[in-house]
Amino acid sequence: MTTRLTTIGFDADDTLWQNETFFRLTQDRFAALLADHAETDHLAERLLAAERRNLGHYGYGIKGFMLSMIETAIEVTGGRVPATVIGEILATGQEMLRHPIELLPHAGDVVAGFAGRYRLILITKGDLLDQERKLAQSGLGEFFDAVEIVSDKTRATYDRVFARHGDGPGCAMMVGNSMKSDVRPALDAGAWGVFVPHGLTWALEHAEPPKDHARFRELPDLGGLPDLVAALSD
Repeated sequence: MTTRLTTIGFDADDTLWQNETFFRLTQDRFAALLADHAETDHLAERLLAAERRNLGHYGYGIKGFMLSMIETAIEVTGGRVPATVIGEILATGQEMLRHPIELLPHAGDVVAGFAGRYRLILITKGDLLDQERKLAQSGLGEFFDAVEIVSDKTRATYDRVFARHGDGPGCAMMVGNSMKSDVRPALDAGAWGVFVPHGLTWALEHAEPPKDHARFRELPDLGGLPDLVAALSD
C-alpha cells in the first residue's frame, strides 16, 4: 500500500487569505461603541466568553461573531443597549461580509504550483455562504480538487475528508495557521501537519505545538512549502 504524499489540504482563513485582521478591526469598533459601558479589556473578555459558549449554537464565522457581539452588548448594558448600537454592530458585520479578499504572501503561486501534481483540498470552518464567496473571490477555486466547509475540525474530520478525496490520512498533509484545528487533529489522524503561523490568531485556536511528533513541521510562511513537500516526496 502506498504511503507517499498524494494529497495536500489547505486551511483558508489566515492561511491563504487575511481574516482575523478584519475581526480585530471590528472588535475595536465594538469597543468604541460601548466605551461608556465597559473597559476595553473587560469587554474583550466578555465577548470571548460569549463566542466560546455560542460555538455550539452558531458555529464559526462572521454571523456567529455578530450575534455574540449583540449578546455581549445586551449583557454589559444591563439590557439597555440603544437600538442604534445594535444597528452599528449589524452594519460592521455586514461590512465584513463584503470585504474583498486579500491573499497572503505566496498563497497563489504555491497552490497553483501544486495543482495537477497533488490532490488539493480546501478544508475550512465557517459560514457556508461566506466561505464560498471568499473562495470565489480569491481566484484559487479552480486549483482545488475538492472543497470541504465543515462545522469543526477534528481527527474524525480528517479521517473522513482524506479518505473521501485521497488515499487516506497517511498519504496526506494538512497546512494551516491553527495549531488546534489544522495541525493537532490532522496529526492524530495520521497525516502530516504543517503549521504556518499568522501574526493574529483567535484565542480559541491556540494550542501547544506537538514538537516531538515525527510528522509535525513549522514554516514561517507558505513560501517554504514546495521545498518541504519535495523533501518529503523523495
